Amino acid sequence: MATAGQPQPPPTPQAAPATPPPPTRATELSNRVKERFPDIVVDSMKEKRLKITTSSQKMRDVALFVRDVLAFDHISCVSGTDYIGKNAIEIIYFVGNLSQPELKDFVIAIAERPKRDNPVVQSLVDVWPGVEYHERETYEMLGVNFQGHPELKHLLLPEDWSDLPPLRKDYNSPGR
Repeated sequence: MATAGQPQPPPTPQAAPATPPPPTRATELSNRVKERFPDIVVDSMKEKRLKITTSSQKMRDVALFVRDVLAFDHISCVSGTDYIGKNAIEIIYFVGNLSQPELKDFVIAIAERPKRDNPVVQSLVDVWPGVEYHERETYEMLGVNFQGHPELKHLLLPEDWSDLPPLRKDYNSPGR
């Protein structure tokens, strides 16, 4: 212990934190997807997550591969984001695997980015029937037209809604 007037000992150097191991499952799954679809973009990998982006033209093929080959059989959510500055709307399908115990905690997020001024994409209702209401919500909140959807109509908004979709960045709420 140092007393007044005595110099303090230099601090003990701390070891650098260990680098986390690579996300093994995500790496294996992304390699399988990239092998089949070389032009797919791997956006992020974590131990329990993989996010990939594909073109709208290949979305259905990628979804069928993820369902039939990788056995991701359960839709968890469909999400959308308006990227007004990039003239794009990102649509993300979050899918899980309920049939293989080792993958029950893993989620693959499959994204596509159609042009914002004409966001038309293929519905995936026939791939994962659970997307039906998710796509309807994305349709009315962001204005994405899901071709082939069996019942693409309002789900949450009034039937006579005629304004911009309310989650678009350029929507102005009345009274604000």
